[in-house]
Amino acid sequence: MITVKLVGGAKKSFSKEQLEIGKSDITIQELIHLLLQLQSDDSPKLDTENILIAINGADSSAMDGKSTIIKNNDVVSIIPVIHGGASKKLLYKISSKQIQILQIKGKKAIDVKFLDDLRKKYPKLQLQAVSSQFVLNSYHMKKILSLSLESQKNDILLSNKPETDILMRFALTKQISAAIASVGIKPNADFILIAIGNKTNLHSLHKELSPLIIPLFSKNNTIFLKKSFKISKKQIDCVYSKTPLEDILVEKAAVLL
Repeated sequence: MITVKLVGGAKKSFSKEQLEIGKSDITIQELIHLLLQLQSDDSPKLDTENILIAINGADSSAMDGKSTIIKNNDVVSIIPVIHGGASKKLLYKISSKQIQILQIKGKKAIDVKFLDDLRKKYPKLQLQAVSSQFVLNSYHMKKILSLSLESQKNDILLSNKPETDILMRFALTKQISAAIASVGIKPNADFILIAIGNKTNLHSLHKELSPLIIPLFSKNNTIFLKKSFKISKKQIDCVYSKTPLEDILVEKAAVLL
């Protein structure tokens, strides 16, 4: 038996606050499919692309995402993401590594020294900063991180450290100096802080930086990225997917060997 708690607008899709599902050992994806089948035709459709899912209070994105297995007696919370109130933190689990994504508001006093100081203070965390302009969305971010961490696992990193590999793949260059110059941290420019490590240190980092954190992916960088990497409409039209620009960027990053 699985208990599904419905939060906010999700309650309107089922006209109740809680559901009891007589199944267990199913994935989140399978649960979502089941919930959509349980909805009545005249109820507001559950927007499965804009929800956060927690299992026993833990964000599923920090586990195995939609492949996470829900066990007997687990409590699953369905929380709609409200546009205009974008998330200020993302947690991923990739190649068994915990990853935290934050966006920091650019200031004159925040430059590469800021990142160096954080690395000294949190030696157990792997930290990298990427200009916000060069990250399209969560999908783009997660795909690039997956490339770098899989490359580390297979001993084919573009550089000695995964943090540098990440920077180079967002910049789409094999030159470290060029990657730093284009997508590295700069004064007065918003940036994405990528942190890899254990949950305790990630939480401490988030707590320390909370006054500087702003909502993630609040700006549309599509035009900037297409112009920066000379991606034409013709190229995009040739990609048969729901995320053509993201897929082109990831493909370009993948062939940097």
